[in-house]
Amino acid sequence: MKPRKIPLRKCVACQEMKPKKELIRIVRTPDDQVLIDLTGKKAGRGAYLCGKLSCFQLAKKTKAFDRALKQQVDAAIYDQLEQDFIAVEEQFLAGKELADDEAE
Repeated sequence: MKPRKIPLRKCVACQEMKPKKELIRIVRTPDDQVLIDLTGKKAGRGAYLCGKLSCFQLAKKTKAFDRALKQQVDAAIYDQLEQDFIAVEEQFLAGKELADDEAE
């Protein structure tokens, strides 16, 4: 049987290609909210980011979300995303480790 193709996505900050499950999705919903989508299934335009705080800070500095989401992202939204990102980072890393264990 042929092995399944693993979808790859590029981190908007470090430009590194990684499997989709190893990245955190930031989504702009149809009603113009910008939020973190851990499921990867929310409707809207998405941008992917490594699960590292340094990548988030680089994306904030270079305004990578403005380009990726094709919308101006306010500084207040970046600050809120940063707080959410810090809270979600541990949960994301734990989920990633669990998925790695299951794959073995």
